[in-house]
Amino acid sequence: MIIKPLLDSKAELTHGNVSKCPVVLSTRIRLARNLAGYAFPGWAGESQRREVLAKCFESAAGVTSLKRGLKFEIGDLGDLEKKILYERHLISRELISGKQGAGALISKDQSCVVMVNEEDHLRIQVLRSGFHFKRAWRTIDRIDSGIEERLPFAFSPELGYLTACPTNLGTGMRASAMMHLPGLVISNQMEKVIRAVNQLGIAVRGLFGEGSDASGSIFQISNQMTLGEGEQRIIKRLSGVLESIIEQENNARGKLFEGERTKLHDKIARAYGILRNSRVISSAEAMNLLSLIRLGLDVGLFDQDKRDLLDRLMIESQPGHIQYSAKHLAESDERDVLRAAYLRTEFEKIPQPDFGSTKRRNTRKE
Repeated sequence: MIIKPLLDSKAELTHGNVSKCPVVLSTRIRLARNLAGYAFPGWAGESQRREVLAKCFESAAGVTSLKRGLKFEIGDLGDLEKKILYERHLISRELISGKQGAGALISKDQSCVVMVNEEDHLRIQVLRSGFHFKRAWRTIDRIDSGIEERLPFAFSPELGYLTACPTNLGTGMRASAMMHLPGLVISNQMEKVIRAVNQLGIAVRGLFGEGSDASGSIFQISNQMTLGEGEQRIIKRLSGVLESIIEQENNARGKLFEGERTKLHDKIARAYGILRNSRVISSAEAMNLLSLIRLGLDVGLFDQDKRDLLDRLMIESQPGHIQYSAKHLAESDERDVLRAAYLRTEFEKIPQPDFGSTKRRNTRKE
């Protein structure tokens, strides 16, 4: 398996530092770039795409954050490898279905990714556990500058960075946060929040981006506008919206635990019981149950040192990871059995919830 070195290493999203803002699971910044003098990937022939791939790999591999990374052509990966990388948010659906000459370079800790010949020649991405836009921006700015020193990017003084899709013109930047919002979901306020932030030019999507469901009450929230604003301004405006959502989530949780404490305790206790004892469990059900356990952890029902484990289980209970753990491909029904067995084993490490110690925890931004 080509990606085994990555899976054997500690990753930013599965072994990152515990965030002081548990509402925000992770932050991501992505830049779209194209090489001057080359057709966009969708219009280029195979020989030109392969030339671009070689140039991008050579240039990106010289950047400090990526020097020890793993590079590959997407066509060399098996279906299971692609699925695992997708579940870790390291490659996109567009790259998976890419033509010959599409590939990626991923840093050892999986925090930095350069996708080549997806929709654009380059999609540079930095992931950080928790609410860390400033750290993510500093890292991606260094990578972007390091590559641009070696390769000329397509740029217009009037339009900024030129991209295959007009919606990415300008900065070419998408900044996003993965947010855990069970309070707003349980209290049926999420639709109102989505409508409000959409009017501010902010997009709200599911766990795996556009067209996906918000499994486990997890939402991906990002900027829509890339033209007419600088990167720092976009990040500042998005951060302000996220802080408002964090406040609304905290308020929703507070009201729920004040007015329906017993019902919420019951939901969390049932989730724990199912995860500890179930023999069959789907990925969607697992995510929703793990979401409740994570909510319980946020309010002090479980030890804080289990947060990394819970965040890792949200990734490792996905279909590709379950099959990797089982060391064989499996149909949906078998995966549900394997997932239940895996979660039972992992939940032996998590003591029963302590309902006598419930307290509201600080879930504001760091």
